[in-house]
Amino acid sequence: MINMTLSNLRNTANFFDIDDVATIVNGRKKEEIGYFVPKLFKEEFKKFILEMEKKKKRKILQKVLEASRKDTIEDGAVSDGIA
Repeated sequence: MINMTLSNLRNTANFFDIDDVATIVNGRKKEEIGYFVPKLFKEEFKKFILEMEKKKKRKILQKVLEASRKDTIEDGAVSDGIA
């Protein structure tokens, strides 16, 4: 992995020629901002992002399921259909 600063973005000709994942660092504060993933890794990265989104959705659905289990249905109440 390559470390690059935001100032490297100004020189886009060199920046976009890299073929390795780059860590983008704020040069003044010396803290990581994000990553640049080149086209070379596009398909693998898309799969990774889709898997992360699925995990997020599963966590949310699990919370909904747990909350609906705790919410008992009493006489005269209408079920929400989640079992």
